[in-house]
This record gives sequence, structure tokens and C-alpha cells, in this order.
Amino acid sequence: MLDQNQVSCSFAFNKLNPETIGYRLNEEASSAGFIYRHIGETMNLFGTFFGMTTTVQNTTMGETDKGQGNNLTESRQLVEKGYKVLTDLVNNTPDAEWLEPVNTPFFGTIPRIRLFSHILFHNSHHAGQISQALSKGERKE
Repeated sequence: MLDQNQVSCSFAFNKLNPETIGYRLNEEASSAGFIYRHIGETMNLFGTFFGMTTTVQNTTMGETDKGQGNNLTESRQLVEKGYKVLTDLVNNTPDAEWLEPVNTPFFGTIPRIRLFSHILFHNSHHAGQISQALSKGERKE
């Protein structure tokens, strides 16, 4: 599931470049770069619910786009690091532990596999938003 998520999302992610990170569907929408950074931050931050540690700071969850996604290199590093966190989680979690509960402020107490699935859905959802911004939007400063 993780490998497929990475492949599917890469189609949108790989279209991002310094010119396209500023694309938005409209003035109120977040930029493609902001959404991409948000994906990287959330993968790393959600890893903390699984007991992983991170130095990644939230700049996007619950925030408006003020240019946080303008550094494409930094955002790519966050996404790569996030996928590494998830890969380590998959490789080091015994099967039985996926059914154990984890407490979250968003969903309450849920099985680990449900939170993991949500992370993958979240990535895909936002990759779709990036694709829409790149195909239907325009650069708005």
C-alpha cells in the first residue's frame, strides 16, 4: 500500500518545480507548493502517534498559505523523510501491533492501521489537489 501511494502521488509531485509551486485554483486556495509541504509535514508529524520522534515543525496544519511552500527543495526533503518514516514503521511493526489502539486528537482512539491508512489517503487527496492546481490553476502571488 505504501509503495503504491508513493508511485501514485509521484505523478503530481514530480510536476512541481519552482515555476509551478505557486499555482492555485483561485485566490483563496492554497498553492501547490503549500499543499506539498503540508503533505511532508503531516507524514512526519503523524509518525509521532506511532512513537516516532521528529524535529519537523508544523507550519501548515490549520494555517493559511503565507508562502510556506516556496522552498521546493526543503519540501521535497520533508516528503522524502516522511516516506522514510512510514517505510520504517511498516518494516518494524509486527503484524499484531497494527490492531493496537493509538490516541489521536483528530479521530480519538483508533487502531494503528486506520491511522496509517488515513495518512495514505491524506497524501492521495492532496496529490489530487496539486494535480488540479497544476492543470486548471495559474500562478497567483
